Amino acid sequence: MMKINGFSSAAVAAGLRYKNRLDLGLIYSDEPAVTAGVFTKNQVVAAPLRVDMERLKQGKAQAILVNSGCANACTGDEGMSDCLATGKMVADALGIREEMVQISSTGVIGERLKMEAFEKGIPELVKNLGPANFADVADAMMTTDTTRKIVSRVIQIGEKEVKLVAMAKGSGMIMPNMATMLAFVLTDAQIGFVELNAALRQAVDKTLNRITVDGDTSTNDMVLIMANGKSENPWIDEVGSEGYAIFSHGLEEVLRELALKIVADGEGATKTITIRICGAKESEDALKIGRVVANSSLVKTAFFGEDANWGRILAAMGRAGVKLNPDLVDIYFGDIHIVKGGVSAGLEAEERA
Repeated sequence: MMKINGFSSAAVAAGLRYKNRLDLGLIYSDEPAVTAGVFTKNQVVAAPLRVDMERLKQGKAQAILVNSGCANACTGDEGMSDCLATGKMVADALGIREEMVQISSTGVIGERLKMEAFEKGIPELVKNLGPANFADVADAMMTTDTTRKIVSRVIQIGEKEVKLVAMAKGSGMIMPNMATMLAFVLTDAQIGFVELNAALRQAVDKTLNRITVDGDTSTNDMVLIMANGKSENPWIDEVGSEGYAIFSHGLEEVLRELALKIVADGEGATKTITIRICGAKESEDALKIGRVVANSSLVKTAFFGEDANWGRILAAMGRAGVKLNPDLVDIYFGDIHIVKGGVSAGLEAEERA
């Protein structure tokens, strides 16, 4: 796995829910990194996210603590106290301010954290920090996931190479409003907060915000990106600049690959489907139609059974809340033209599909 100058990480089996399974991870930047985040739009928000959103108002962070097995959501004041206590443990062990620690949890909702596991595990994490452990952190984030999700890219900005490493977990509760499950992106780019925040939101909107497995949105969804500036590329300090365009494109590529990994690993999934809507008046209209088609149980069962039942697709389009003339609808399965002008293109096309 690619190493990024200035970043280190570690993971341990703390026994938060299962024995002998990595479930506690730490990412650390040698110095405060410009940090931006995108969080769930669910009105039920887990304790860690409430802490993180407040801390990110400063636009910087130095560490991310992540655990699986317990979401620390719907746990009241005690859950908030537990969250703050774990962050303080990390800050004390690293010798940094508590406000520089971002905290992330995933797992069962309604249960409190096993604090003794953190008390034992955090010193081990700090002791084991190293530049080549990102894959272990990706493993420690997993819950119902069947495979780790981690990708990397190298892009060129000016005469400098800029690296990006991204990891995510997600298999169920996948149809977010702003993020999807947990995802962390690390980069050595030199970039301002305004530009980093804009690039993240733009990339999330085009990738992680356009996937669905089951139509549910988690209480713990979050995406964080940390940029430590170690590449010494020309400063990206203007949205719309050439450097910004290169960086945002690279970030979008990384998050798109993660998004596809999440969908492919969806709970019970046997197929990965891409839905393209062309010809809508507004992009928002296209998104509405795409979401309704993608989340239709009847459309899903047709795909699962490999049945070219295009009527279910057209019916779903018609109830998407977007003005639609069915006489102008064409539907393709891959490159096979199955519906033309709202009617069947013929039995042979359906059989080929």
